[in-house]
Amino acid sequence: MMGKPVLVVTGTLREAGLVKRAGIKTVAGGSDPAGLVRRLREAAPHVAGVISFGMAGGLDSRLPLGAVVIGRGVTGAFPRDCDEAWARALKAMLPEAHLGAIHADGRLSADAAEKAVRGRSGALAVDMESHIAGAIAMEARLPFAVLRCISDEAGASLPPAISVSMKPNGGVAYGAVLASLLRHPGQLPALIRTGRGFGQSFARFGSVLTAVEGRLGFDHR
Repeated sequence: MMGKPVLVVTGTLREAGLVKRAGIKTVAGGSDPAGLVRRLREAAPHVAGVISFGMAGGLDSRLPLGAVVIGRGVTGAFPRDCDEAWARALKAMLPEAHLGAIHADGRLSADAAEKAVRGRSGALAVDMESHIAGAIAMEARLPFAVLRCISDEAGASLPPAISVSMKPNGGVAYGAVLASLLRHPGQLPALIRTGRGFGQSFARFGSVLTAVEGRLGFDHR
C-alpha cells in the first residue's frame, strides 16, 4: 500500500491538474461513464485507495460557493460508506470542511428544483463520478474517500450549455458550448455567472489543498 499511488477520480482534466504530485494517479471521467469504469478497473490493482475529487453541486442551502465537503458516504446509484479513517484524516487537515453524504447517479443536477429533491436524502452535494469511484473501490476492496468543493449553490440552476460542456476525456467541448449558445442565446448571462462561480470555487479549492499532505490524506489514516 505504501508503494502504490492513490487513484484520484475527477470529472475534468482541469480538476485533475490540481493534484498532480508524487503518489497520485488521476483519471478524468469526462462524459464517458463506461470508459471511466473500464479505466478504473484497469488501474485498481495498482493503487492503494480511491478518492472522488473535484467540483460538486450544492444540495444544502447553507453551503456557499467554495465550501469543501468530505464524504461520509455516497447515496444514489450505488450507496456506500466512505473509509472512516480517511475521512477523519482529511477533516483533521481541513477543519472548516463539512462532513456528510454525497449524491451521485451519473446525471447532471442542473435545476434548483431537482437539487431540492435530491437534498431531501440529507446529502450535502452532488457530483457525477462518486458512485462509479465508490463501486470500483468496493469491487477491488480498496479504501474510498470523497473530497469535493461546491461550484454551484443549491438554489442555482445551470444553463443548458453546461450539460454539453465536457468532452469524453474530461476536456472542454467549446464547439458544443458555442452551438448551445447559438440555439439559446438568452442563457449567456447565466453561463457567465456559472463560469465565474466555478472559477472562484476552483481557485478556493486550490488554495485549500495546500493543507492536504501527501496522497490526499491517505497516509494519515
